[in-house]
Amino acid sequence: MEYRKFGDSDLEVSVVGFGGWPMGGNYGESDDSEGQAAVRRAHELGVTCFDNAAVYGQGHSERVMGQALKPIRDQIVLVTKCGLDRDPEGGGVIRNGTRAHVLESCERSLKNLDTDHIDLMLVHWPDIFTPFEETMRALEELHRAGKIRYAGVSNFLPEMLAECKKHFGIVANQMGYSMLDRRIERDVMPWCGQNGIGIMTYGSLAHGLLSGAMTTEYEFKPNDWRFSGNAFGLPLFDREKHFPANIETQNRLRAIAEREGHTLPDLALSWVLSHETVSTALVGFTTPGQVEDAARAAEWKLSPELYAEVTAISDEAYQRNVADEMMVSPKGGWNPWNPTPQRFAGGGRDLPEDEAE
Repeated sequence: MEYRKFGDSDLEVSVVGFGGWPMGGNYGESDDSEGQAAVRRAHELGVTCFDNAAVYGQGHSERVMGQALKPIRDQIVLVTKCGLDRDPEGGGVIRNGTRAHVLESCERSLKNLDTDHIDLMLVHWPDIFTPFEETMRALEELHRAGKIRYAGVSNFLPEMLAECKKHFGIVANQMGYSMLDRRIERDVMPWCGQNGIGIMTYGSLAHGLLSGAMTTEYEFKPNDWRFSGNAFGLPLFDREKHFPANIETQNRLRAIAEREGHTLPDLALSWVLSHETVSTALVGFTTPGQVEDAARAAEWKLSPELYAEVTAISDEAYQRNVADEMMVSPKGGWNPWNPTPQRFAGGGRDLPEDEAE
């Protein structure tokens, strides 16, 4: 297993990270015992980065992961996130970057994870209505208290990253990135590289599209977040237009991977990790076998010729999907990859009139 540091910091992690989102049931029903077995196998194979969030299954994922990690807590880097809260009116979640929420969320995560400190606390999504200074000062407060070692963010654009860094040091930005979703190449990846911030990628297997297991007949259950057809603004699972074409892309890439004696997930992960700004690529493991596959992928370095071959296929698929990218703002925020985002508290551009209130 290879290890990299988060940007200019001294926090080092395995290049393959264990993502806890599936443990919360966001991809449908999950098997807690199988998930914990996957955690243990990941540690045996050298995985040291374990990522979670308070909102995954409303704490269920943190509790399941925390129980599995307890015997090896001092040997791993534990990451979790604050910044999303229950919507008291409409249900679901809303973004909340207030000091009170950050402090409360940290205490809840410490309890769920059964630990006395969090190695890296991320702000899950930017709350554009709370000054980023307030959010960062809260993280600084937690750092001084010894409850977190490092701070970072997730789904933040360069202007937002710059504002955050004015108030407290951040070492990581967690963003979606895969061969089918390359939006962070626009400006996030260059900015992070130039400013000493490491990138944690989620959706490294395109949320399952590059797992090699899907066909055009694959059915998403209503409790699977992909059921909507939309993946953070990209219509990756839109059955009317993009899903069949994306399955064809999957098949083309799988044929190349198998030609090289590897699997499609091997290829997808190796491609993501070929970018030096990426500190760790997260995968939502649900079984020990998946962990073993990813550990093998981490050892595969793509040749320049192979990289060029598969990137050409990636370019074609990405441009097709991003042409139908949706910029409609979710409640309390916006598409994080919108190249012209609205104003946020403390900086940025003006809010559209319909959101200025």
